Amino acid sequence: MRRIVSRAAVAGLMVLGAGLVAAPSEAHGPSTPTLTSWASLPALTFVPGSDPAGSALSTTPVNGIAAPWDDQPVQGFSGVLPNGDGTYDVLSDNGFGTKANSPDFLLRVQRIAPRGAEVDVLGGITLTDPFRKVPFALTRADRVLTGSDFDPESITRAADGGYWIGDEFGPYLLHFDRGGRLLTAPIPLPGVFAPENPAGPANIASSKGFEGQAKSPDGRYLYPLLEGTVAGDTPGDLRFNEFDVRRAAYTGKRFVYRLESPANAIGDAFAIDADRFLVIERDNNQGDAAAVKRIYLADKRDRNHDGVMDKTLVVDLLAIANPKRLGGFGTTFRFPFVTIESVALLSGDTLVVLNDNNFPGSSGRTPGVADNDEYITVKLPKSLNPDPRVLPAR
Repeated sequence: MRRIVSRAAVAGLMVLGAGLVAAPSEAHGPSTPTLTSWASLPALTFVPGSDPAGSALSTTPVNGIAAPWDDQPVQGFSGVLPNGDGTYDVLSDNGFGTKANSPDFLLRVQRIAPRGAEVDVLGGITLTDPFRKVPFALTRADRVLTGSDFDPESITRAADGGYWIGDEFGPYLLHFDRGGRLLTAPIPLPGVFAPENPAGPANIASSKGFEGQAKSPDGRYLYPLLEGTVAGDTPGDLRFNEFDVRRAAYTGKRFVYRLESPANAIGDAFAIDADRFLVIERDNNQGDAAAVKRIYLADKRDRNHDGVMDKTLVVDLLAIANPKRLGGFGTTFRFPFVTIESVALLSGDTLVVLNDNNFPGSSGRTPGVADNDEYITVKLPKSLNPDPRVLPAR
C-alpha cells in the first residue's frame, strides 16, 4: 500500500491503539465512559496522483470548500476494521451523497494510522469488478466501481482476508477479495428494494439500506442492518437479517431493532457475541442542535418477549468524560456530528468510534467549517465481556 500523508497538519493527535487507560475524574465518577484518545484527519486530505473528483457537484463553495478537485478525497468513513497493529481499514462511502453526483468518486477502502501530531493514510485499495459479476451497466468501462454504482456503508472482514460490504442502492451484500475485486454478483435482500434498485418497486427510502453490518464471532453469519423502515413495517422498526456466509444466502431469520424515535437513524453495528450487538443510533442534527448520538447494546434474544431486540445504553456520545481535556476540549467531550457511522471494540472495555464528515457538507464541530474525520477511543466503566474472537488479533 502506498503511503499517503494528509495535506494539512493536525494538532493534538494521539495513536488510537495506545494510552487507552485513563482514570475518570472525581467530578464524573467511575461510572462514566471516558475519552482516552482523540485524533482528527483534515477534511482536505486526498489520494495523491489519483483521478479528479467532484465534477458533478456545484462549484459554489460549501463550508468554504469548492469542487471539483484534482484528486480523490479521503473522506466519508462509514465502517472501521481494527487491524490489531495500530492501523485501521476504513470504508469510504459513495462519495458525495447520491448516485447522480458521485460518478467520479472511486469506491475505496483506506488504511490509516494516527501517529503523533499527524495522521498517516498508508494507502488503500480501490474496489473493482474485473470478473464482470455486476449484471447491470457500470459507470466506467474499466469496471472500477464508483459512487454511482454502489453506496457502500458497512464492512466486515471475510474469512479469506477480503471484505463483505453492505450497500444502500440495492440494498446488496458485496463480497470482495483482499485486492478489492468483486467475487460474486451483488446479493439482494429478498423483498426489499431501494429507489436506485432497477428490480423495484421501491419499498424503502433512498439512503436507508445496509448502514450497519455485524459478523458473528465464528464468522458463519452476517447481520446487515437496514437504516430505514421497510414500507408496511412499524415506523422506527429496522430489519436485522441473518445471512449464512457458507451458503451465501439469507437464513430467513430476522430480528427487529426499534429506534427511540422513527426520526432517528442507525450508523453502524458490531457483534459482541452470538447474541449482543453494539448499535449506533443518532438523530439528524449536528453541532449544538445534536441531541441523540448514542451507542446501545442490543440483544436479539428478546428476553421481555415484546418482539424487538432488548436495548441498553452503553455510551452517550454527547456526554463523554474528558478529564485530560484531550483535543483541547473541556472536561465533557461531545461528538456532535450528524453522521457517526463506525464502531468497533479494541478490548472488552474500549470502543473506537469514527464520524462520516460528508465531505464537504457537514459542519458539526464548527459552524461554517467543513468537518474533519475524527477518531476517538472511549473506555467503559466495565467490560462488555465480549467473545474473544471479536477482538482484533494482536
